[in-house]
Amino acid sequence: MANEEGNTTARLDTRRVLPVFLLVFVDVLGLTVILPLLHLYAAAYGATPLQIGLTLAAFPLAQLVGVPVMGALSDRFGRKPLLLISQATTCLSFVMLGLATSLEMVILSRLIDGLFGANLATAQAALSDITDAGSRTRGLGIIGAAFGLGFIFGPVISLLALELSGSLAVPAFTAAIYSFVSILVTLFLFAETHPRAARGRARRAAGGPALFARYLLRPALGLLLLLMFAQQLIFFGYESLLGLFTLTRLGFLGRGNAALFILIGLILVVVQLRYIGRWSAKLGDRGLVKLALALLALGLLLTGLTPDAPHPFYVRELVQRDLLEAAPSQTEAIMGELGVELPPNGRNSLAGVLWLAGALIPVSVGAGLIRPALNSLLTQRVGPGEYGGILGVSAALVSAANAAAPLLAAHAFQTHGASAPFLAGGLLMAGLCLGSVLVLGRETSQAARSA
Repeated sequence: MANEEGNTTARLDTRRVLPVFLLVFVDVLGLTVILPLLHLYAAAYGATPLQIGLTLAAFPLAQLVGVPVMGALSDRFGRKPLLLISQATTCLSFVMLGLATSLEMVILSRLIDGLFGANLATAQAALSDITDAGSRTRGLGIIGAAFGLGFIFGPVISLLALELSGSLAVPAFTAAIYSFVSILVTLFLFAETHPRAARGRARRAAGGPALFARYLLRPALGLLLLLMFAQQLIFFGYESLLGLFTLTRLGFLGRGNAALFILIGLILVVVQLRYIGRWSAKLGDRGLVKLALALLALGLLLTGLTPDAPHPFYVRELVQRDLLEAAPSQTEAIMGELGVELPPNGRNSLAGVLWLAGALIPVSVGAGLIRPALNSLLTQRVGPGEYGGILGVSAALVSAANAAAPLLAAHAFQTHGASAPFLAGGLLMAGLCLGSVLVLGRETSQAARSA
């Protein structure tokens, strides 16, 4: 029998899991087609750096409001209808982005997607419905694998669509097509996972602030939710500034960063399809959380210590020219506002590239483990009728962290140098790791005494 942490090797029902994997993969593919270009959509309408930041923050800010409510509604009305509503509004938002004629329309498209696009939280709830404690971490890891594959193929499709068309509308319409395919997958392949009998227990599920209070004030859940928020705040600061860091430290432009994202995606896929189930069975979800935080701390510290050595083919004047040609009217203002200095010529070597590639390994492995393990622990502390609600609150806190992290990390970057957000993030993540050892260890001792 599986214990609370699921450290058995329970098998997954592939027939039921595969449609969830497919709909998440296609959904993420649409998202990752537009993500690398989103700042350009804003810049095309003369956005200032602050307005570009607002454009990037619109989606996670809207998710902070929308995802918990959509998750709770999926507990009440079932996963399939909420998935279809969520995917339909995501598809509509991409069409709006492709048809946008103003900055306000670009921002509105992201707000609509954020308010109603609870695809991931609802898919996580569906996987929680069809797994038990012994297989849930591995099942949630499959969603992470879909993300990893999306991060491999999405940016490539995005660059090809932009290169071949020369229009920012084409990647947006391409994303809408993938979103429409995910609707078809849900409509014809996905079978409802939340039976009517279980929905009755969620009839009085609260929404909005009351739902947050309901879970955050329960000690067993509140600490895990705060841990989810804190680690995401640190990690997304790393993720959002990695491209700027590689530009200023290694002289990387789009192709170099695309190669890094492909490496990250490959590691995520391997970890979440091959290893997360084994490690969860061996260490339990608490052990997996501690391991993930330790790996993230190590990777962030190593990233901050990356040698100041641009890649062997780097020429400062060529990089500067390419930046100006990418967005002639906006790049100078953006670069000036951030105070970014390109690396000087003459220090070229492979040392920085190889060091950063090595640092990406623990970061990617830790990132692949942390959210499935934490979400598995969260679902083990509520009934089946609350999976959507608790995973919606978890996703909303992740969105809140995603909205705040770029601003905090950029301030540290600009004020204290390129390495500052990564070194500070590594130290803070190490503190979270120590705290998780104390808190989760104490929780285990209390459970043993109760038994």
